[in-house]
Amino acid sequence: MRHKDYQLEELLERKPIVLDKTSIFSQLSRKTILITGAAGSIGSEIARQVINFSPQAIILADQAETPLYLLMLELQALAPQAVFYPELVSVTDTIAMEGLFVKYAPDVVYHAAAYKHVQMMEEAPRQAVLVNIIGTQIVAELSARYGVGTFVMISTDKAVNPANVMGASKLIAEKYVTALHAKLQQQPEPAEIKYIITRFGNVLGSNGSVVPVIKKQIEDGGPVTVTHPDITRFFMTVKEACLLVLEAGAMGKGGEIYVFDMGKQVKITDLVIKMIQMAGLRHEEDIQIRYVGLRPGEKLYEELISDNSRVLPTHNKNIMISSDTAMDINVLMGNLEKLKELCVFNDNFKIVSKMKQIVPEFVSVNSVYESLDDTDVT
Repeated sequence: MRHKDYQLEELLERKPIVLDKTSIFSQLSRKTILITGAAGSIGSEIARQVINFSPQAIILADQAETPLYLLMLELQALAPQAVFYPELVSVTDTIAMEGLFVKYAPDVVYHAAAYKHVQMMEEAPRQAVLVNIIGTQIVAELSARYGVGTFVMISTDKAVNPANVMGASKLIAEKYVTALHAKLQQQPEPAEIKYIITRFGNVLGSNGSVVPVIKKQIEDGGPVTVTHPDITRFFMTVKEACLLVLEAGAMGKGGEIYVFDMGKQVKITDLVIKMIQMAGLRHEEDIQIRYVGLRPGEKLYEELISDNSRVLPTHNKNIMISSDTAMDINVLMGNLEKLKELCVFNDNFKIVSKMKQIVPEFVSVNSVYESLDDTDVT
């Protein structure tokens, strides 16, 4: 049965975000842009948006072969005049990544490469550490070494008071980027690179997001599975998210964590009912909702600001600055080396235990790692 289609924007309980693009144009025009995780939902949309600001070239770095190839075909058809360089590479491969910086000398880096699926990272902490933390460290350090002007890290609201491995890995990556910026600014000759972090919630329609899953379950006749009756999430469209990333990168002075105002949190049950109705069907009579329980590492609600942070406004009412204290870079570097050593042995509990030591606000929820919160971490 074919159901009525709907626009993702219709699911938001607010007006779409509109930006002033002047500052973005002045930053990106005639510049070489490197996008890591370019074949993913966020990375590919950043690429589509960057085209509009007349860059000199866009380097598309990703380890996923087929998605990268398909993205290249799409972008070439979308903008035949633009210059693209697809590069099949993992951010964890230091030698290959350094080769990109030597070859292309990028001016701006959008670091979108990451593992973001909460439940899967609970099962694979080693991968969360290697990609989300060490991969960020590699790209951030190479950016400073090879004269990048602006480095923008794509983070997540799940990094705030993290309840799961994925969120904690992104928080540690945030801490590293902030500490690196502080260190480079304290040098006798401060580095010119600006390190900027952007933090937002769930993106409607992105790979692995809840909306495509709900849509498929409705098309299959239900039931639609929801983890808990009271679970809520922040949502925005992928276009909104990426335009805000570009503006935050353009306005940033360096060292900031930009938080996007995503409106009120949306109750997932209400979202499902709305999608059922928009498909021309009736809740309960045609499609039922079945509650299946919270998944490992899943919270009932998300936060955009930590308990210890101050919030500062910007000229854009949709973008705020979270003022967080930078960690000591030398202590953090020592901890990251220990994390890498633990990854060699692939002991999940030891890896997660070390992550909890680095960011004590990481308290596991509905997870096998809850036992680690009841003991002293060594």
